[in-house]
Amino acid sequence: MDIVGFLKSQFICHLLICYIFIVSGLIINFIQLFTLILWPINKQLFRRINCRLAYCISSQMVMLLEWWSGTDCTLYTDPESYHKYGKENAIVILNHNFEIDFLCGWNFCERFGVLGSSKVLAKKELSYMPIIGWMWYFLEIVFCKRKWEEDRKTVMQKLLNLRDYPENFWFLIHCEGTRFTEQKHQASMQVAEAKGLPKLKYHLLPRTKGFAVTVQCLRNVVSAVYDSTLNFRNNENPTLLGVLNGKKYHADLYFLLFTIGRRIPLEEIPEDEQECSSWLHRLYQEKDAFQEEYYRTGTYPAVPIVPPRRPWTLLNWLFWALLLLYPLFKLLINMINSGSSLTLASFGFVIVMASVGVRWMIGVTEINKGSTYGNNDNKQKRK
Repeated sequence: MDIVGFLKSQFICHLLICYIFIVSGLIINFIQLFTLILWPINKQLFRRINCRLAYCISSQMVMLLEWWSGTDCTLYTDPESYHKYGKENAIVILNHNFEIDFLCGWNFCERFGVLGSSKVLAKKELSYMPIIGWMWYFLEIVFCKRKWEEDRKTVMQKLLNLRDYPENFWFLIHCEGTRFTEQKHQASMQVAEAKGLPKLKYHLLPRTKGFAVTVQCLRNVVSAVYDSTLNFRNNENPTLLGVLNGKKYHADLYFLLFTIGRRIPLEEIPEDEQECSSWLHRLYQEKDAFQEEYYRTGTYPAVPIVPPRRPWTLLNWLFWALLLLYPLFKLLINMINSGSSLTLASFGFVIVMASVGVRWMIGVTEINKGSTYGNNDNKQKRK
């Protein structure tokens, strides 16, 4: 292992990175709180400012993937459609198989200039998470409880609020509703058999109601649907902890503006909820075929393109590092010079608590500690 790789694997480096992320994130959350006074005065200015503030947080995560880990991200797409990415509003359908698939999604948002304004359909529990969850609140992220009877009205209202959003945005949606595991896949395919739907090998059945409502509410605002399928070469199983350790991965993203083999404008997607549901099921059958092709050949049937990496994620991180590390080191030196056992013990306690907090935040992304949603609810619906 070279010296750079050795340093990247050291816990003290991880603590410093997480210190910068946590402290800068809380500072930005605090600034976001004060931007609320702009909402009744100038809503669009509030939104533009919060897009930039959110970028300062999410770009630090992308920096880890792009610059610290050095992960290679290749886009397989139609060259004729490539120039439209980032220049129009879009709904992006993502598969949900890996611990860092959200981070790869953010990476492509960054490379096409929509990271700060990107939206997601996220579970309500994430809104209570400091830094990212609080950041999402100010970005008008659509949160749901995963109980459609309770969610429908709230989700529709949140989506309709985005119709006058001043920035180009991508609305990222995991139609499967939860991350893929073998247990969840088995339960999902039992539902497919009961409902007479074609079975999928590499995906869970899509949950169509959220997608149908998203299309309905964002019609005439969003230009197209982007279907995307993410894979990692050589059967890599990437983790956020691996990224933090500086491990390099090779991500391949199949990214097309299409419906069942072609690009179509959003207005051509059926408006009727049942027809929209059938459309989405057909799309997932095709996604399964693309996944089968990738496992067989190691590539996708499209032109590989590597979008240029932009310097802003690194510059943003360096800014916060210079701003926050100096007072930390100054405090540490003063504590050592004081020679107080109590002071040093207190500092050691803070370090231990910080490491526990970091491990907890990483644990949120781990598959084996992920949501149980999808394991049992399908079976309960069949009773």
